[in-house]
Amino acid sequence: MDRQTARDRARELVGKMTLEEKAEQLKYGAPAIERLGVPAYNWWNEGLHGVARAGVATMFPQAIGMAAAFDTELMGQVADVIATEGRAKYNAYSGEGDRDIYKGLTFWSPNVNIFRDPRWGRGHETYGEDPYLTGELGKAFVEGLQGDGEYMKAAACAKHFAVHSGPEALRHEFNATATKKDMWETYLPAFEKLVKEAGVEAVMGAYNRTNGEPCCGSTTLIQDILRGQWEFEGHFVSDCWAIRDFHTKHMVTDTAEESAAMALKAGCDVNCGNTYLHLMKACEQGLITEEDITQAAERLFTTRFLLGLFDENEYDKIGYEVIECKEHLRLADRVTAESVVLLKNTGILPLDKNAVKTLGVIGPNANSRASLIGNYHGTASRYITVLEGIQDAAGEDTRVFYSEGCHLFKEKVENLSAGPDRISEAVAVAKHSDVVILCVGLDEGLEGEEGDSGNSYASGDKADLLLPEPQRRLLDAVVKVGKPVILINMTGSAMDLKYAHEHCAAVIQAWYPGARGGRVIADILFGEISPSGKLPVTFYRDTEELPDFEDYSMKGRTYRYFTGTPLYPFGYGLTYGDVTLESVDCCGKGVENQGASVEIPSGTALTITARAVNKGARAVEEVVQVYVRAEDTAHATPAPRLCGFARVSLEPGEAKEVQVPIDRDAFTVVNDEGERLVDGTHFTVSAGFGQPDARTRELTGKAPVSFQVVLR
Repeated sequence: MDRQTARDRARELVGKMTLEEKAEQLKYGAPAIERLGVPAYNWWNEGLHGVARAGVATMFPQAIGMAAAFDTELMGQVADVIATEGRAKYNAYSGEGDRDIYKGLTFWSPNVNIFRDPRWGRGHETYGEDPYLTGELGKAFVEGLQGDGEYMKAAACAKHFAVHSGPEALRHEFNATATKKDMWETYLPAFEKLVKEAGVEAVMGAYNRTNGEPCCGSTTLIQDILRGQWEFEGHFVSDCWAIRDFHTKHMVTDTAEESAAMALKAGCDVNCGNTYLHLMKACEQGLITEEDITQAAERLFTTRFLLGLFDENEYDKIGYEVIECKEHLRLADRVTAESVVLLKNTGILPLDKNAVKTLGVIGPNANSRASLIGNYHGTASRYITVLEGIQDAAGEDTRVFYSEGCHLFKEKVENLSAGPDRISEAVAVAKHSDVVILCVGLDEGLEGEEGDSGNSYASGDKADLLLPEPQRRLLDAVVKVGKPVILINMTGSAMDLKYAHEHCAAVIQAWYPGARGGRVIADILFGEISPSGKLPVTFYRDTEELPDFEDYSMKGRTYRYFTGTPLYPFGYGLTYGDVTLESVDCCGKGVENQGASVEIPSGTALTITARAVNKGARAVEEVVQVYVRAEDTAHATPAPRLCGFARVSLEPGEAKEVQVPIDRDAFTVVNDEGERLVDGTHFTVSAGFGQPDARTRELTGKAPVSFQVVLR
């Protein structure tokens, strides 16, 4: 159904409603209107990495892990599975008369905020620190979720608009101050792409203020930019109870009626919270008009018509049997395989099952289900932890010892013990093992959203990048045994892994790898799968190198503006193979020779063709990455920025040509007024398997192919 038809039908239906009925439809739990045949509908559903909070569903790795795959096609497939299982649940539940929260088809995902600071607890809900990567992955997610059928399969929601990335403890009262350049270069591009290119059906506002205006009542963000410049036609939803903050925290209004009016008149259509219960009083007080309420109701019913909720449609026959079906579980395994990032390997990996007779699996996350899933998750019918995956994969001839080693963050596991009560066991396990696999990290209880986390680190945020002290003590004790240690870090954010990098034989970033992620991690350890993930965030050495957490200036943040030397750079990740770029072609011209140059007309896109060859003995996947830097303008970012990427799978000895499209925005910059423009004619373009920086070359031993693009 096209939007105009849906809009016409919505206008006709809403026109039959009373003012009070229309106002009630703007609550996230919209009641039924029986006389008009309108069933109840709850707008609140979650689908960050699988259908959440509504029972059993396929659970993919957390969003930050999916981002590490650098794979738009895969992201689209994940979103399609979420929509399919969401439809199956909607069909089954509504058939039983259940239209409760988390049972609808409007999913409040994806989170395309920029992970600007590693201390932010919700960063693992995002696709990382880069606007281009975030926009491309977010676009693929939206297109996969909404589908291309006659009706919309499910409705996606880009959140949190805009300039939102902590601190969690202050979000209800915080004013994020951002320059025009930072707004249009960093904080807004992903939202713009999802609106203008992916046609995202909904946008959710943030809790905080941005440059003085509360985001869910901002005329600048909602009217001027979103609906004005970008011509957004979908509906806008508040974050939950954010409108209440207008008069209780931000103090920009005095009453609930004023807050409701401010949000509605700015263009917020549905209220997650209860402040819109005051709409009728606001109307009586002359703060809003019936036309304001009508307009919002028409937008919301337009979405419901687009979803086919009042018609028979092609998705009605999706049956419950698709939930956690074999095909969906295989896809989840593939996502996990592509998400795991190998950060260091002295040659110990992959492990030889025949050579390793005893394995020690140690750590608080080794046998933890919580460390598999991240936040905003559903329920899996089966979980496979790292320990369980290793036990199943190691074979009968390999003895696997296990010790929890320590509590995730407490000083002791047993409350009556005198002190660290699992260290001696961990040391004993290490001494009796040929190789130790040490699983450390966090879970959603230590890094997450304010209100959902129970940590001591300021409402879900981290005070620093260090592992909790009991884990640091454990790591030191195990390393001192002298056995080779493979460290697996299970977090949703960058950590200080300097000690591990210096003392461990291998370091793996596994994120929160999904409900059955332990099996895939075991396959990676034993060489059944080559790791191929790339970091979507910078791993700094510590927070001393970073600006204040509350400072929203991009100066000194993320790989584009950081001037120090990271521990592990954005875009970095090792494999078990030896892949090189044999040749690089741009616009029909070979450019692998040093100093090569290509001229293109200003305002055009181009495609880079890279011939990749696997000189190793194992089948691998790699990610070709292309970076660009403007050389003759004052408005360029300090470091080259990502402008294209593509995955390639290679058998031993195989060579393939990989095409990486580069859009015309790659050859633009954003000035201090927030204007994107062509300013300068000379650009350095680099193609490789990571950033064109010294640290990546040091860690990989490989340099990218760099050449000049000249605009004419």
